[in-house]
This record gives sequence, structure tokens and C-alpha cells, in this order.
Amino acid sequence: MTNSITRSDIEDFFYTEADLLDSWKLKEWLALFTNDGRYLVPSADLPRDADPEKSLFYIADDWARLNERVIRLMKKTAHAEWPRSRTRHLVSNVMFERADNGEILARAAFVTFRIKGGFTDTYVGTSYYRLVKVDGQLRILEKRCQLDLENLRPHGRVSIIL
Repeated sequence: MTNSITRSDIEDFFYTEADLLDSWKLKEWLALFTNDGRYLVPSADLPRDADPEKSLFYIADDWARLNERVIRLMKKTAHAEWPRSRTRHLVSNVMFERADNGEILARAAFVTFRIKGGFTDTYVGTSYYRLVKVDGQLRILEKRCQLDLENLRPHGRVSIIL
């Protein structure tokens, strides 16, 4: 049950996720999600509790859209990411609590560096997770990357997965 989950388990899970993203193992990263999982990146001016159904998000993917995003990013025709960016995902300040419904609510501060074309873009924020155990393994029900940036300038876009 979730009572056996420790901070170390969650940190290891987050470090594995970061390594998969930095290695461009996006299919393996997608496998960390439940079949009804969601990946959300609200625009920088939205509050933490913004609803993707009522507000403009940079990314508001359900599992099907996230799968399509992964397929697209792995192709050479994904011009924003071909050749692929080099990324470095750093995770810290991991906190978690168990919800009454069996979910694990976790958060971690992140810094993601994107290196491409002689430029380094830095994305800073907090990832909020809703995690569940599936067949004894942690899985992501929802990942919300709340950026601490005031806007996306000079980046202009989020073409990588945070």
C-alpha cells in the first residue's frame, strides 16, 4: 500500500524520470504515466489552481495527446527539436503526502536547462504530481509544471518536456 512509500522512493522515481527525459527516452518516460494520465504546463501568469478547461495553458495533454507529442518529438520532422536539444533536468526539495483516496501528492522544485543552437534556456518552477501505485510501481496520474518565470521570454516556447 502507499504507506510503504518513502521520500527516497519518490526521489528515485523523479530522478529516473529526469534521466529518461535527458536521454530522450520519451517512450519510456510516457510509460511512467497511467492510461488516464495528464501533463500540464499552465501559462506563467496563471495561479497554481488554474483549470485547463477554463484557462489557456502552454500544454494541457491527456494521455492520447501526450502520446502524440512523444511520437512527434521523436521524428526528424519536429523542427523545433531536430536536431534534438540537450537537456538537463535538476530536481530538489521533494515533499509528499498521502491523500485519502490512495493517491500520493508530491512536489519538487525543478530547473530544466535546454541547450540548442549556441543558446541555453532555463526553465524554473515546481512540479506538482498526483501519483498512484500500479502493480506495485509508482505511476503519474498528473504532472503539473508550474513555471516561476514571469513569461517565456526569451525562450518563446516550450518545445521540450519539462
